[in-house]
Amino acid sequence: MPVQSATGKKKTSSLSMDEKEYKKVAKKHEPSRPIFKNCLKAFFVGGTICLIGQAIQEAFMAGMDMTSKEAASPTVAVMILISVILTCLGVYDKIAQWAGAGTAVPVTGFANSMCSAALEHRAEGLVLGVGANMFKLAGSVIVFGVVAAFIVGIVYAFLGFGGGHL
Repeated sequence: MPVQSATGKKKTSSLSMDEKEYKKVAKKHEPSRPIFKNCLKAFFVGGTICLIGQAIQEAFMAGMDMTSKEAASPTVAVMILISVILTCLGVYDKIAQWAGAGTAVPVTGFANSMCSAALEHRAEGLVLGVGANMFKLAGSVIVFGVVAAFIVGIVYAFLGFGGGHL
């Protein structure tokens, strides 16, 4: 950037830097991330969530004399309920902050994202607040899941794996 000196001559400022230089300096001063430690946290927390889900399913199977298939739906419902209660109490978000991706186990992570959005916008009312904003984050997950299932179904149909399995 040209600057006027006391003698009236223009001189360029030494403070300007281009984008490449800025990225180089920023990367040098960026704190290192403990990737291995973060992976271990995510693995153990995600595994613990799955272990809790398995324990709930085993309890349904033993206590109510259900088969594995029959116990699946109530297990998912209980896991969603636990996730929503922990989100409302602010506990799930603290666990997620510490464990990172480990809390993104599909059912509990999805319930957390929907509940968090609903809680954030509840002051705007049930329809325009909760109803309109609850699917902001989860909507993309739903769309991706439906599109992926459709594509996998088409591939299975063309490869001859689809149909007749019920």
